[in-house]
Amino acid sequence: MTKLSVNINKLATLRNSRGGNVPNLITSAKDIESFGAEGITIHPRPDERHIRYQDARDLKQVVSTEFNIEGNPIPKFIDLVLEVKPTQVTLVPDAEDAITSNAGWDTLKHKDFLVDVIKTFKENGIRTSIFVDPDVQMVRGAAETGTDRIELYTESFAHDFALGKKEAGIKPFVDAAQIAHELGLGINAGHDLSLDNIKFFKEHIPHLLEVSIGHALICESIYLGIENVVNMYLDRLK
Repeated sequence: MTKLSVNINKLATLRNSRGGNVPNLITSAKDIESFGAEGITIHPRPDERHIRYQDARDLKQVVSTEFNIEGNPIPKFIDLVLEVKPTQVTLVPDAEDAITSNAGWDTLKHKDFLVDVIKTFKENGIRTSIFVDPDVQMVRGAAETGTDRIELYTESFAHDFALGKKEAGIKPFVDAAQIAHELGLGINAGHDLSLDNIKFFKEHIPHLLEVSIGHALICESIYLGIENVVNMYLDRLK
């Protein structure tokens, strides 16, 4: 079964919109785990507009499943990850002012940088994953960095799926996943996966270890309830 890691950034956005501590991220993370999720993901950005760096420290004390911290490996982020030592760090090449992640790494252009950063994290016992587009060349480049896993950036699939082009939309992801597995890379995926498209994606992507889902899951939970939604994802990932 593919693991579900729930990204709680949107809960932090809601909390920050009013000040105070509602919703409480610690309680929310523990509840989400108790509902069956196998991981908690956060993506702190330099301006801390949703997840704060202190949240990462606080969550480390309570997350009992896999703890995944995503972000652009600027010095401040690297220091945080080395301090917190999550289960996994996912490297994402987003600009500081990006609303959300919008591209994978050019693993050829940034190979030397990625090699150095990944080596540092792995020496500290932190599993590494890097965000990549479903491009066979970029996957091959990822294998040269020493990363443990890749996370396939799934926005293009979600877009094509919504337009009724699911077969065409899934093909580059199948190809990328097959090559990744042959090269010994673990396969994660995330971004714009939802209850509508997750089952089809899971059924077609070989060796899919983990999906990280936040925005869609939280939006769906407003209507359906978060415990119910977590279990609906788990059912589709079986």
